[in-house]
Amino acid sequence: MPTSSTAFRLFGFPVHVGAGFWMFMVLIAVTNSSAEGLGTDGAIILAALIAVFTLIHELGHAVAARATGAKAEITLAFMAGYASFVPTRALSRWERVGISFAGPAVQIVTGTALYLALGGPAEWPIQGLTPAQFGALWAGPVIGLFNLIPILPFDGGNILEQAIDLVAPRHSRRIMIVFTVVVSVGSMVYMATQPGLRGLVIFMAIPLLSVGHIIATDRARATHVSGQAALARAEALAWATDDVSRFPQGYVPSPWFRASQQLRHGHPEVARQLLLADLSDPSQVNWWPPDAAPMRSLEALVQLLPRPLPHGRPFSDFVLSGILLRLGEYTEAANYAAGSYNNGRPAMLAVHVARAAAALGDRATAVAWLRTAAATAPAHTLQAAIDAAPEFEGLRADPSFADAVSS
Repeated sequence: MPTSSTAFRLFGFPVHVGAGFWMFMVLIAVTNSSAEGLGTDGAIILAALIAVFTLIHELGHAVAARATGAKAEITLAFMAGYASFVPTRALSRWERVGISFAGPAVQIVTGTALYLALGGPAEWPIQGLTPAQFGALWAGPVIGLFNLIPILPFDGGNILEQAIDLVAPRHSRRIMIVFTVVVSVGSMVYMATQPGLRGLVIFMAIPLLSVGHIIATDRARATHVSGQAALARAEALAWATDDVSRFPQGYVPSPWFRASQQLRHGHPEVARQLLLADLSDPSQVNWWPPDAAPMRSLEALVQLLPRPLPHGRPFSDFVLSGILLRLGEYTEAANYAAGSYNNGRPAMLAVHVARAAAALGDRATAVAWLRTAAATAPAHTLQAAIDAAPEFEGLRADPSFADAVSS
């Protein structure tokens, strides 16, 4: 989340207003103050209406996203506003199109209504507008229609991408990036040759900057996912064969694997110290959880730890509570995860408490802890954890369970 100078809630949505947003509004007012027919007062009105209709536009997206059950929030930043949302379920293509279309649609409708309410002429060509009429026309329907241009990052581009995905699955993003670059560069060249359009060249640079950001983000995400997969495979291979040569650079076998090696070699105290040292290690985690470890190995290692179980690094606490769940030590898992969560640990530990409670047959406690997790955990992360948890099988048809997850 960008650093914000202002934060408030509107219709239940968090709204973050960055300092860059106000700077851009000032820039709009300054650059338009000398425009014929506007003047300083008219430029201020234009900037104010653009600010208002940017918020209205993002509210359209946020309301449409909330209608699907997603959590949404609004950010207003330099040269842009955006409504970010996290679905609580897989969205259909038409739902995604609806969310994209809702922003410009509500901007066009409300802007046109304000323009007509201010007495703006409906006949073409439009002439003799007051500053307020001009501001309403541009901030509402004109910019709203501009957002429907079918290139990224505009809403029209997102809608076209969904349409392309119908005929070219898995290639729609790449096609849209190429299409956006071609259209943007072509438009900039054309505008540069037209005296009346040269001032708009800078606006066509926005899609190019956005495409650069999209490419960088997609590459970083792909690298991260690929790195996680490689790390998980290396950890699994280590448990299966003792081969530790496949770990990516900068990563090591989990302390649980290293402790298991020491235990197998007859050094239980060294194994215990390895696990305790990891709990107290404040450095960044560079290992993968022992998901592939045999149950008997984990059980032997957990028995080495002192009671009550010590708390330490949040990730290590999370892994240990997950191991207790795998071993069926539900009461101990619930107490340990709850203690870690109450000490300021990550919200996903609340899911472990809920899993343990569900396994023990305490539905009310399980639902209560799921609500706690849902309050702060990213929705997609929470949903993935819930879907993978076998302890919730008996709860999935319970209305209170579904309500807790979607809350």
